[in-house]
Amino acid sequence: MQIQDQVIAVTGAFGVLGRATAQVLGAAGAKLALLDQAPAAGADDPGRLSIGGVDLSDPAATGAAFAKIVAHYGRLDGLVNIAGGYRWEPVGEGDLSSWQWLQKINLGTAVSACKAALPHLLARGAGRIVNIGAIGALKAGAGNGPYAASKAGVHRLTEALAEELKDRGIQVNAVLPSIIDTPANRRDMPNADHSRWVAPEAIAEVILFLLSPAARAITGALIPVPGRT
Repeated sequence: MQIQDQVIAVTGAFGVLGRATAQVLGAAGAKLALLDQAPAAGADDPGRLSIGGVDLSDPAATGAAFAKIVAHYGRLDGLVNIAGGYRWEPVGEGDLSSWQWLQKINLGTAVSACKAALPHLLARGAGRIVNIGAIGALKAGAGNGPYAASKAGVHRLTEALAEELKDRGIQVNAVLPSIIDTPANRRDMPNADHSRWVAPEAIAEVILFLLSPAARAITGALIPVPGRT
């Protein structure tokens, strides 16, 4: 599943899953463009460009970031949309602002990044897009309505874009994790069996597969990655 010298943009790259994905893709030979709303830290190297402080819900800011990637590397081969967030809130006791915020940060950032990446991928006539959905968006649980709705939007984005691009050389798929084993989730659920959760590195390996030549026959797929939950 080598992707040697492929230029891959990763949004939400400074978070737990983003860092794990960057490590796995870098080990497979990818040249990385790491985007995040948080400030960039550390020095770049020939195979790693970090662009921090990007509001991925802003089309202009996102377009400028992708133009910087192409100016640096000369092309773009793939996009991994990890940027997003979570909020638990029951419908009755909650507020419409939570629905709007989660739509913006989960679905809006993915749409914005896809639209910014597409001209560059279409110029090459090939490319891969991998979005991060959620198993919890297949059937929402109590308190997960706003989050599930936003991630269900990511699923529909994936399917629609795959259909639009299937004859233009670009494949679009989504990975659907369950509970990811992160420090924040361990703090929030200290009594859970953490061994049953899915490790960020395991999700990153599935992302690598979808970016690789081995997945050339797959587009429009929503692939569950549940661990043992």
